[in-house]
Amino acid sequence: MAVKTSKADKKIAYDQKLCQLLDLYSQVLIAAADNVGSNQLQNIRKGLRGDSIVLMGKNTMMKRSIRLHAEKTGNKAYLNLIPLLVENVGLIFTKGDLKEVSEEVSKYKVGAPARVGLVAPIDVIVPPGNTGLDPSQTSFFQVLNIPTKINKGTVEIITPVELIKRGEKVGSSEAALLAKLGIRPFSYGLVVLTVYDNGSVFSPEVLDLTEDDLVEKFAAGVSMVTSLALALSYPTLAAAPHMFINAYKNVLAIALATEYSFPQAEKVKEFLKDPSKFAVAATPVADAESAAPAAAAAVEEKEEPAEASDEDMGFSLFD
Repeated sequence: MAVKTSKADKKIAYDQKLCQLLDLYSQVLIAAADNVGSNQLQNIRKGLRGDSIVLMGKNTMMKRSIRLHAEKTGNKAYLNLIPLLVENVGLIFTKGDLKEVSEEVSKYKVGAPARVGLVAPIDVIVPPGNTGLDPSQTSFFQVLNIPTKINKGTVEIITPVELIKRGEKVGSSEAALLAKLGIRPFSYGLVVLTVYDNGSVFSPEVLDLTEDDLVEKFAAGVSMVTSLALALSYPTLAAAPHMFINAYKNVLAIALATEYSFPQAEKVKEFLKDPSKFAVAATPVADAESAAPAAAAAVEEKEEPAEASDEDMGFSLFD
């Protein structure tokens, strides 16, 4: 006869398992598990088998085990997990790529009907078309202010109708209508809320960032630092080139307004004294640009070989 495990033994075994996972894994996904069934959770575990483990449990028990383990090992980074254990959540310990694991978890979603009193996670819109219901059901649609017409002996919805808005509770009439139409508007699964990585905690949206996004954000940050440094006249590596150029412009302006001069300003002064030199300097550039197409055309003409006639080869077509 099998010995029944007591609650105390189960708590001890759970604590040991959680502490072991904390030692083995440095990456944890905190996922919401609202309306997730046991079969669905089992499929998720099978899909992640290999480099990830899903652990569910009571928040109070998980918090206690994490706190004691952090004190025992001296690793205070574990304590960052405690504030994240709110409401119905589970822990996904993984050694794989965080983005890939998050995408794999999101695949396991199951459609669900709209139950009375349930808070809608999305907007529910009833599409237009034939419902397959007999005309006696028309009054049911009228109660919900849904425009209909009778077409070939069945009720047909004329226009799309926003039946339930996100955040609203599902009423009995809405639930009954969706059940009659066979619409299962909601889908549930594990939803990754937060990512824990070696003590760092961040949003799962960070996992969707690409290298181009990082370069763009870095460039925007450098631009802001440069603007601030220029406004405060505070030298930074990003602002230094702009400061040198602005300083050169100021010195050049002084040299042009006074008799003071330096080698870099002499050429500018010559241009200002004799504006015709602008045209002389620009002419070679224009000539070079116009000469390029002509030279290319000449090369093409030279590359076309003259076709040798039959007479040059010593015979003609009629010989």
